[in-house]
Amino acid sequence: MFEKSVRALSIFLSLILINSLAFAEPVPFRRAIEMAIRNSTAIMAAKADEQRVYASLLEAKDQYIPQVYFGSGLAYSFGFPLGEPSIFKVSSTSLLLNFAQREFVKAARSDWKAAGLNKEDKKDQVILETALDYSQLDETQSSLSILKQQEQASLKFEQITAQRIQAGVDSAIEATRAKLSTARVRLKIAELNATVDTLRTRLSQLTGIPAKEFDTVTESIPRLPEISQDADLTTRALNFSPAVKSAQSIADAKLFQARGEHKQLYPAVDLVGQYARFTKYNNYDLYYKTFRRNNGAIGVEIRVPFLNKGQKDHSEAAYADALRAHKDVDAAKEQVSTETIKLQRSVAQLSAARDVARLEYQLSQNNMEAVQAKLDAGQATLRDQEQAQLDANDKYSALLDTTYELEKAQMQLLKQTGELEQWALSQ
Repeated sequence: MFEKSVRALSIFLSLILINSLAFAEPVPFRRAIEMAIRNSTAIMAAKADEQRVYASLLEAKDQYIPQVYFGSGLAYSFGFPLGEPSIFKVSSTSLLLNFAQREFVKAARSDWKAAGLNKEDKKDQVILETALDYSQLDETQSSLSILKQQEQASLKFEQITAQRIQAGVDSAIEATRAKLSTARVRLKIAELNATVDTLRTRLSQLTGIPAKEFDTVTESIPRLPEISQDADLTTRALNFSPAVKSAQSIADAKLFQARGEHKQLYPAVDLVGQYARFTKYNNYDLYYKTFRRNNGAIGVEIRVPFLNKGQKDHSEAAYADALRAHKDVDAAKEQVSTETIKLQRSVAQLSAARDVARLEYQLSQNNMEAVQAKLDAGQATLRDQEQAQLDANDKYSALLDTTYELEKAQMQLLKQTGELEQWALSQ
């Protein structure tokens, strides 16, 4: 009886699992973006780097907090006391006045800022990759649907051609042509199926949603804003760019680091303190009239570097590194400016190409209607009708491809100007 109950429960759970897989809902665009942000390993790694750098900043600042050590110096002694054997000893040191450490703290703070900017850049990159893959998957699925309809039409035409050959209307070579047309369609279907599987796998890795359950919702993709060719997007991109800001923060950190290395040659003052409780068997009470078991000292330690050629050379090397970092900032600005203006102009070109593709598709539809009218009047053949249908499908696929390339350039431009996340999460 127990085994039957277990078997029945297992069957019931299996049915629930099958139903849940069969009725898996498509993934809206915004949910895909949110899941990618939540599950991205790149963002998690960037957060870990930010936490590490922040800990380094705290370490640099905490050098001004006294560091207390507790220990013991127990030892057997005889004759004149040669050391400080004590029951226990407490010592403390901290920075009081250190010009170099101030610069090191500033450097650590700039590194922390750069790590935060790097995290934001990784986030935008994840959003862009997810949006592009989602859009491409949606476009590929639409193309695949058209090709499957085209495959059915090609198979139907094969049957008609075979019947016409049997009736002696067409020659046998027409059968080969019909099969070749179907084979070409199937080749495109195989290529698109491979693309769909690749995109679903990548989106599954980004979002954590199983690849088999990942299906797009065309209506959920937000409408992309119009891009004005007269707008000064280059300045906007330079003001936003996390890459430029991160490079600037890194350059500032290296400059502060170089100043700190140079100021290691400046005088420094440390706050020091010490307490020790001596034992009676250390012979201090025999050799000193004012022996006390409890002893302590507190004061400052002043260090004035007098000759340190190695440190001076080290600071000069650090200044050279800082100069190189500032040149990297200029290079980053040039790269962002070039990419932005290139994307802005490519949007105009791709927009014109999309208009051409749309008109070509409309023309192919008009041609298909004209061929159908001629076929009805007996002035065209089935081959003419099939060719017109194939041409219309090709033009529609070209329109989808051109539209995707335009949307890709628009999304990349939104990332450059800092508007990508707002657009992606707008619905």
